Parts: sequence; C-alpha cells; structure tokens
Amino acid sequence: MSKIIVDGTEVDVPPEYTLLQACEAAGAEIPRFCFHERLSIAGNCRMCLVEVKGGPPKPQASCAMSVRDLRPGPNGEPPVVLTNSPMVTKARHGVMEFLLINHPLDCPICDQGGECDLQDQAMAYGVDSSRFKENKRAVEDKYLGALVKTSMNRCIQCTRCVRFMTEVAGVPELGAIGRGEDMEITSYLERALTSELQGNVIDLCPVGALTSKPYEFKARPWELAKTESVDVMDALGSAIRIDSRGREVMRILPRVNDAINEEWISDKTRYNVDGLKVQRLDRPYIRKGGKLVPASWPEAFAAIAAKAKATTPQRIGAIAGDLASVEEMFALKALMDKLGVANIDCRQDGSKLDPKFGRASYLFNSTIAGIEQADAIMIIGSNPRLEAPVLNARIRRRWARGDCLIGVVGERADLTYSYNYLGAGPDSLAQLLDHPPADKTKPMFILGAGAFARPDGAAVLALAAKAALSLGVVKDGWNGFNVLHSAASRVGGLDLGFTPGEGGLDAPGMAKAGALDLIFNLGADEIQIEPGAFVVYIGTHGDRGAHRADVILPGAAYPEKTGIYVNTEGRPQFGDRATFPPGQAREDWAILRALSDALGARLPFDSLTQLRATVNAAHPHLARLDEITPADAGALANLASLGGALDKAPFVSPIEDFYLTNPIARASKVMAECSAMAKARALKAAE
Repeated sequence: MSKIIVDGTEVDVPPEYTLLQACEAAGAEIPRFCFHERLSIAGNCRMCLVEVKGGPPKPQASCAMSVRDLRPGPNGEPPVVLTNSPMVTKARHGVMEFLLINHPLDCPICDQGGECDLQDQAMAYGVDSSRFKENKRAVEDKYLGALVKTSMNRCIQCTRCVRFMTEVAGVPELGAIGRGEDMEITSYLERALTSELQGNVIDLCPVGALTSKPYEFKARPWELAKTESVDVMDALGSAIRIDSRGREVMRILPRVNDAINEEWISDKTRYNVDGLKVQRLDRPYIRKGGKLVPASWPEAFAAIAAKAKATTPQRIGAIAGDLASVEEMFALKALMDKLGVANIDCRQDGSKLDPKFGRASYLFNSTIAGIEQADAIMIIGSNPRLEAPVLNARIRRRWARGDCLIGVVGERADLTYSYNYLGAGPDSLAQLLDHPPADKTKPMFILGAGAFARPDGAAVLALAAKAALSLGVVKDGWNGFNVLHSAASRVGGLDLGFTPGEGGLDAPGMAKAGALDLIFNLGADEIQIEPGAFVVYIGTHGDRGAHRADVILPGAAYPEKTGIYVNTEGRPQFGDRATFPPGQAREDWAILRALSDALGARLPFDSLTQLRATVNAAHPHLARLDEITPADAGALANLASLGGALDKAPFVSPIEDFYLTNPIARASKVMAECSAMAKARALKAAE
C-alpha cells in the first residue's frame, strides 16, 4: 500500500491505483468522460485533471497516472494531490468549454436528456458562456443496425464504445477514422453491428451520440418508475432495472453486480420490451369445435376439473417452462403431489440432469466470478456466445489476460476469442482421458445443453464427471465442473425436485401421442405436445403452447410478478414486480391456488407470503437470497461411475437463433428484425 494525501486527507491505496481511483478512495469526486473502470485507459477527454504537488507545473490527467508514478516530498512526505485548486478549476473550465465548442444544443430533443454525463458535468464544472462564435462541426450519422441510433454531431470522441466493442464484446466493429477535427467514430463500411452485447454502448456513451433506437422519443427518465429485478432471458440471472410508466414497461437497463453480469446485459435482455405488449393472453379460453373461444375463469376451471375426474393420476402430467419462477413451480408440484401425479418435469429440452445425481451435477460450481481464477477452460457441447453472452465476455476477459488454455468440444463457433478445437462429439471428450492437457492448477469444464440434452445425455454427464475427476478439475478447494444452463427456471426446478417421480414420465415422454390424457403446461413453449392429451396452458403469449392448448389460463410475465429465480450457479435471486398483467391475467401461483379448489386438492397457502414460507421451510437454501449454497462435490464420483453407451453424434448447441428463444422474444418486432439480419449475414457468409 502507498500513502497519498488528497485534498488534505491521507489514504492508503494500492500502488497500481490510478490517481483517479485514489482520489475517489479519499472521497473526492473526479469528473470523467473517457475513463471507465472496466475498459482500458484512453486519456483523451482530459476532464479528470488534477494538480500534483512537486510534479510538472500543469494539471495531470488522473486516469493516466498511477500512484506509483508520484514522487514523495523533499523530506519523504507522502505525495499531495489537489482536486479543487484554482489550477484544476481553470483547467476543467477550459476542457468543458472546448468540449462544447462543437456540441449541438440538442438537449430538448435528445433521448439522453436527464441522464447525460455531459449535461451534469457542464453544470457542475463548466462556465456559463463560450468565447467561440464559429460554426459548429457537422458529422453525418452512421448506420449501426436496428438497435443503436446515432447522432454523431453530439460525439465527443471519448472512444468508450470503440474500447467496449474491441475489449469486452470481442467484435471490433467500431473505430475512429480521420484526424483532429475530422475524426469520426464509425463502423467499418457503416455495416450493422453483429455483437449480442452491442446495446451496452448506449449505457457507456456519456453524451447522446449513441441511444436506443427502439426507445427513441418514448419517455423521459423522470417519468419512469424504476424497479430492480432479475433477467430471465438466460440462466445467468443478470441484475436489471425495469423502467415502467403506468402499466407499460418502457425499457430495461443493467444494474451493477460484479458477481454475475458486472454491468453488462445482452441485447435480448435489453430489447425484448416490445414483446411484452403484443400477442398477450388476457383472458381464459376454452377450445370448442376446434377453435379457442373466450371463457370465464369458472368455466375454464370446470372444464379442467371435468377432464381430471374422467382420468386417473397415472394419465395426468405437468411440464414447467423455461421462464417459470420458483414459487409457481413449487405450487404446481404441490398440486400434482396432492393429486398423486408422478409425471412431472421441468426439463422440456429432454436434458438428463437429475437431482438424484447430486446438486453438484447441475450447477456452475466454480461460480461465474470463478472464471477469473481458471487457468484452463474446456467448453463441452456449448456455445456460450449464444447461450450466455455476458458469461462469454467474462471468458474472453480471462483469455485476454493470458496464461489460460481454452479448448472446445462441440461446434466450431466464433466465440470472440481463440481456442483449441478438440473435436465435435463424445469421442473427443473420451480422448481427454488418454491425452490430458498440461498440468493446470485450476482447470474448468463448462458443459452446455448440447452435451446433456440428448438421448445419451446421462452417459455424457458420467464421462464428463469421470474426466473432471481424473484431470484435476474437481479437487480439494476447487470444483471446476460447471453446467451452463440456458433456461432461467432450470436450476430452481431441479432444486425443487420437479422431475419425474417413481415410474413417472419425463417431458419428451409426456409429449408423445397418447401417453397421457391431461397435461398441465406451465409456460413450456419449446416442446411440441403431440395430439391425444387435453392440454391446460398457463402462460403469457399466444405462442406454441397456446396453439396446442385446450384450455388457456392467462398468466403474468416476469416484470408483472414477484418471484425467485435460481441462476446457473445456484444463486437464488429476487425479481420484483414492475407492472401488472393485462386484462384478466393473474400471477401463476394464484391461478394454481384457485385451480386446486376446483380439483378438490386445496393447496395450503392463500397468499404469496404463505407460499414463500412453505417453500423456505421445504428448501431452506432458497431463502438465502444472493447467496450460493455450495454443492457436495463428492456426488460427482457416483455420477462418474454410472457409465453408459455413448452416441457418436456431434454436440450441437440448443440455441439456433439467439434472438428468438422464448415467447417474449418471439413476440418482439425488434428481436424479429435482429434475427432476420443475423440470418442474412449467415447466408452471405456461406456464399
């Protein structure tokens, strides 16, 4: 640690700290435009100037100078830094005046108005007039695709967007052309951006040069109610903020959570908002004469009860979808238990993960932040760029730091970092046992659904567990056996034991023609239920599940209900309600509670508080929000001993189209446009 005096306050800071970080550690506020904690240092806005005693007789850019670069006083006194001296104040006035020479007076019509760094810092550190009367520079707006709108007259060339796309997203599609006054930020040949994380440049832009195209001129920040919640577009559980006005969700922004998403979110998370408003189910429906017709809640419940009485528990089943919260899955499981039903499953993709193999067999055991410690990463049957783009960015950051061996068994995909391709299927995974890589202290396996959501998934899991144990991926003090889920509800369902009971059918088995008479479908839209069964669909959109349903009970989407979601590393997180569901739609747990009366199997809770108390009593670890309960790695030895016949078919990622993976995304016009552009790029690349 090094001692430094900032505005008369002495602090101890690491020598690698920049002066900007050291000043903030001392409680001083340093303005900045180009500096960002998660990007490399550019030092080109000069707004963060400070005065260093004993240094050069001019202000210093605090972002570009380290504490270790400072010289002590003549008698060994700690270095002195001033952040509000007359020299600094005059320098900041000059920098702000310089920045505003060419900046247009767009504040009344700029979407960044009210949350603009330039506005705030001009008020705090600028002056009330300008000495320049020349015409302002004009820059042509650039086309960046369907998501990011450009107003390049406002750009101050901080290069945050360029550094983000290059360093974090790993898709270097933004850069600077020209020099001096002619410098412009642009994409190469003005093509649309292709990264799944491109929307983050909107948050990074300190002015209104890059804004959200779908959100253009929709609302002002002071009009919006802000609700903290959790993303359900993948299994990462990114921290998000839902901004709503009245009953409408206007936009979704990231929140800082260093343990999971840092401060990034994927484009699907950010831009699925319009999908919450269209194709919504807002009243119950019953199929009559081959057509779905509106009905009342009592009529819908009566039709379900009549069908349940006409069959036996052995001919009834329940499937939970990918966006379900812990509470509603627990309520559905409790209802099925009361009815004596063993045919329940939360794995609509047919994966072979099972709680009987131990909790360590289906968690991201090293934690997401643990990627930073890994020195070897083996990706098996997964395409993390599509299945969890934010996690893929963290893998890229670990790769960029160096001394990390990355291998892939599965698809040969563009993951934004280089890797050693070891093969396509189980045979290549088996060869690892015979040809282990060089000794590494903290190796890591990342298994995707492409490995375990197939008929031989259990055998692949056993082989992966065996390889992990033999290669030191699992050892004392380190468990690098990681499962990367793509469904937000999957870990929660497995924790609840929402899997087939004794003699019960799994989801693909229930979906077969004639397998069951009655199926309760809790938002499972990714599975095709064949004719024969009477399907009760509890969901939000007129998607695949609703098209197959005989009775539709309208539920609530994730911004319209409070719920607990367990992410891929086993961390329970709380998602708060931002708005209310449309029309007669209700929260899913409340629908199941009312339905239980009609079925003569009354559930023992009448409020969400009582339901959560029941859940917490049965599964105490789910009450410890934002905490990971470590799983026993010893269970992996039992999994490794299972063996089984392996298929030679290559591993294939379950996500074919990143933008259309769930009912909300498929209802979104913005996501449909992004999907069409991605397909067009793929076709052009294949030519």
